[in-house]
Amino acid sequence: MNPTAESSAFDRAVSPVLKQVLPQPKAETVISFDVDPDLRARIEELATKSTEGELTDQERLEYQGYVRANKFIATLQRQARRLLNPAS
Repeated sequence: MNPTAESSAFDRAVSPVLKQVLPQPKAETVISFDVDPDLRARIEELATKSTEGELTDQERLEYQGYVRANKFIATLQRQARRLLNPAS
């Protein structure tokens, strides 16, 4: 994946903090994190409705929150991988 300037800046800014709060056992937990199946089903339902243009305003806000959370979790997981394997 080719990082954007925004994601690179975010990574650079949060990296020192994550080194403090993600010692190895916690980093491994972050990497292996997966969404609860019920929540995954809800997100998939909203994604389908979004694709079909059928989201209510409330559902759109909910879906946007899940998208933001997913980006944040992906960033944490990427950083945790780098903490455990700095050569990559």
